[in-house]
Amino acid sequence: QVQLVESGGGLVQAGGSLRLSCAASGRTFGMLAMSWFRQAPGKEREFVAAVGWSGAITDYADSVKGRFTISRDNAKNTLYLQMDSLKPEDTAVYYCAARFTVVGGTRRSIREYDYWGQGTQVTVSV
Repeated sequence: QVQLVESGGGLVQAGGSLRLSCAASGRTFGMLAMSWFRQAPGKEREFVAAVGWSGAITDYADSVKGRFTISRDNAKNTLYLQMDSLKPEDTAVYYCAARFTVVGGTRRSIREYDYWGQGTQVTVSV
């Protein structure tokens, strides 16, 4: 029903910035609550940031709060993650996720999400 495609990953030096994008298709974007997760080698997938229907409600993991900004453009059916002051510990595959909801709001649990992208690699070098 929903297809998600991430882009914008790459190699960056510590302290640098990247902007990830997630293009959604197949269902009304305004009905989807969205999030970013990441998974580093040998580790479990973890929550990064989430945004509700309108973009007004956001939630961030403590590890990225103040450095990352999640946003969405409903007219373009696109989710974004602006990543500033990147650290080597941010190195991971970043996944876009979506959940259909009639309630709205945000969720942190992987089990809450219905659709996932293929991921985009972010590597932060020292």
